[in-house]
Amino acid sequence: MIAGIELGGTKTVVALAAADGSVLEECRFPTTLPDETLGFAIGWLKERGAPEAIGIAAFGPIGIVPGRANYGQVLATPKPGWEGFSIIGALSAAFPEARLTLDTDVNAAALAEARHGAAKGLDDVVYITIGTGIGGGILTGGHLVHGALHPEFGHLKVPRFLTDAYPGICSFHQDCLEGMASGPAISQRWGMAAHDLPADHPAWDLQAWYLAHGILALLAIVSPSRVIVGGGVSQAEGLHEKINARLVEIAGGYFPSVKEQPFVVPPHFEQEAGIRGAFLLAGL
Repeated sequence: MIAGIELGGTKTVVALAAADGSVLEECRFPTTLPDETLGFAIGWLKERGAPEAIGIAAFGPIGIVPGRANYGQVLATPKPGWEGFSIIGALSAAFPEARLTLDTDVNAAALAEARHGAAKGLDDVVYITIGTGIGGGILTGGHLVHGALHPEFGHLKVPRFLTDAYPGICSFHQDCLEGMASGPAISQRWGMAAHDLPADHPAWDLQAWYLAHGILALLAIVSPSRVIVGGGVSQAEGLHEKINARLVEIAGGYFPSVKEQPFVVPPHFEQEAGIRGAFLLAGL
């Protein structure tokens, strides 16, 4: 019995894995307070047996390096009630015999898409998700990137569009990439949610501007072969094409991988990338 938990800022997914790595059975529910959220996931799993291994793909910032004091602990987050909560502590108390492996939700999604999805066969891949926040998972040389923390792509400072006076929504950095281009930023800037904006709305050209500049920084630092852009906001019609076009323009012909179109692509697994990655973390 291999299980996965994808703990997102808005929703949580708890699931059992089939032998081929697909989802055998799952339950999706809102992410609320930590005790309630983890309690529901634990209860759902216990009704189905005792997992041998559980892979956890969690929103950040979170301690993801085993052996460190903050491993599995949610760090400085604006999400009420979560700062300081130990996800590993809660799950190990409920399933003391299970093997637990934790990483960020975007690292898990990057792993799933590189192994079996939109970047299959590639060892240098970035997965970006745009929703409540903006996160980035990085696979380089076939290994997920960890540091003192983990990649925090959404908090890059990117150049402002020349006429953009919007101050930004990030509670830590105001006008970082997340502050300018996340779902809540779009809603505040335009007065309506991203999914309500038509495909020809000027919001999408501006969105492509900010994301392309963020991806340009990734090209200069980790040189990915492909970038996958997922999350709710990414489902806007034509957004990936707009990002590609802007990126080709600002890259100035310097980075070879950008010329191999399409470079920025949607996820193959769509909303299942994170939970499939959690199964891979569990050793499937």
